[in-house]
Amino acid sequence: MRVPTSRRCGRITAACLAALLASAPVAQELPDLGGSERSVLSQQTERKIGEAIYRDIQRDPEFLDDTEVNEYLNLLGAKLVAAGPGSPWDYVFFAMRDAGINAFALPGGYVGVNTGLIRLTENESELASVLAHEVSHVTQRHIARMIGGQQQAQIPAMIGLAAAILLANSRPDLASAAAAVSQAGVMQYQLNYTRDFEREADRVGFQRLSAAGFDVSAMGVFFEKLQRTTRVADDGSVPGYLRSHPVTTERIAEAQSRAAGIPYRQSLDSTDYLLVRAKLRVEASDARDAVAFFSDALRDQRYASEAATRYGLALALLKGARKDQAAQEMLKLRATGVSGPMIESLAARIQDARGDREAAIATLRSAISRYPARRAVLYDFLRLLLDDRQYDAAGAVLAERLRGAPRDAKLQAFQARVYQAQGRNLLHHQAQAEAYYLEGALPAAIEQLEIALKAGDGDFYQLSAAEARLKLMRAEREQEARQSKRP
Repeated sequence: MRVPTSRRCGRITAACLAALLASAPVAQELPDLGGSERSVLSQQTERKIGEAIYRDIQRDPEFLDDTEVNEYLNLLGAKLVAAGPGSPWDYVFFAMRDAGINAFALPGGYVGVNTGLIRLTENESELASVLAHEVSHVTQRHIARMIGGQQQAQIPAMIGLAAAILLANSRPDLASAAAAVSQAGVMQYQLNYTRDFEREADRVGFQRLSAAGFDVSAMGVFFEKLQRTTRVADDGSVPGYLRSHPVTTERIAEAQSRAAGIPYRQSLDSTDYLLVRAKLRVEASDARDAVAFFSDALRDQRYASEAATRYGLALALLKGARKDQAAQEMLKLRATGVSGPMIESLAARIQDARGDREAAIATLRSAISRYPARRAVLYDFLRLLLDDRQYDAAGAVLAERLRGAPRDAKLQAFQARVYQAQGRNLLHHQAQAEAYYLEGALPAAIEQLEIALKAGDGDFYQLSAAEARLKLMRAEREQEARQSKRP
């Protein structure tokens, strides 16, 4: 994510910090830090800091709330995380709707990547090399090192402290504001993000990339691509990734040297990667331009995957309201023999756009049975059931899915819609409260529970459950208030 403008950083909020945390240093390949850092900043505290920043990012207009894209990033990221030593956190990977070439890591297992960077990659191994690098920043717990000397700092101060340290390097004009917010005189630290920090993340990331089965030469290739971007960029337009992760000839040579020591291993791009990249190209373009791009690619056979190119064309045609042509292109896409949840979801969208909702629902019902773990398909299915006023059917699906995923905010929001349509007011507001809570909107969640208790249609057990949940949320709000007031 690019360094935010001063307009957006007038107040040093968590959303403004996200772009800066990518350049945080790593030191030794541990991953067991040992020493004083562990006692100073616990893993739980580090997770809370990352979670607070991530929740603010989710409210940023640039946050890409696209389940298909983020689901793919999490599948790819999970493969990389699993390839290294065990992690104390469940990682969250997400995309930002930003044409800038950047990626960044937050403390506690949160990793973001700009859509511009995804589109720049030419194969999945290149994208994996970037995520492996960012995961390595997290596993080395650089945030613990940055604020290790502030033993008594509370979480809000720690977030401000991280901003102060990072802004000192990338935005000196905002550094004093960050220091004021952090309530700590830390600006003298002025940490220099030397080549050693990035080289360490390169080395650890390379190990993950190799262990996960990707083409390790992709790291050096992508570095060279970024360096070429630097040479052609005008002053002030250098990609954010190069500001926070300066690519040098030395780093490129080291990446190439590491790859040369490992036998070549071909890594085929996943269907999801190819489809996500095509989808992002469509979303970043005017519908007419996107149609022309994919049509030309098919005519000239300039593509890595015919299926992904036809997917992009069908999606662009649908975006341009050319639904009948989109349906024809979908038939050609199916003729390639390539299948996947994203293809089924697009097929259902086209069917619904053409007025055949029954067929769209049937397509998604079949897709759920084939891809039960893919939430994007589930969400599309529930959305169509609700739009078709099949509330009982949607309720039955939700009852089953919420048992296994009670912390899914989108499922809770769908549940709230079902209860509202059924006239079950207490349960409607209670489910909406849980959705807000999981999205980090605690005050809104409390308000919904207060409304629920006044609904007048709940039985004794439902009222008791709502009262107990409200009590817990109020206690959490009071604890946060006390924490924020401590020096």
